[in-house]
Amino acid sequence: WDNADFSRGIGTTFYQEFSTLNTAKPPFVRDVEAKVQRYLRSSYSAAWTLKITWEKAPVHAARTDTRKTITYQAVLTTDGFRSYILMLYQDGGMQWDYTRLTSTNVLIGYT
Repeated sequence: WDNADFSRGIGTTFYQEFSTLNTAKPPFVRDVEAKVQRYLRSSYSAAWTLKITWEKAPVHAARTDTRKTITYQAVLTTDGFRSYILMLYQDGGMQWDYTRLTSTNVLIGYT
């Protein structure tokens, strides 16, 4: 999530909260549960989920190139005891020209 620059009015950030304790779960939350179950091979039932989307985010110093944008999401979810985060990127991965960034040790994801 490093070096996005929204100062030029390009791109947007929005979020959606899903409180699903004792309520019907929308398809998005069921999909998150399925991903957690598949990746961790354990049962999981979300009580709360937050989806944050950075849409068409330009790279820092966007004044030099506003054509290369990226859309990505962070999904935080918990069952009240365990919490997880899913980091989702648009098809094709990072679209920024990382060779023009001030830092050259760029990773997609987290360590």
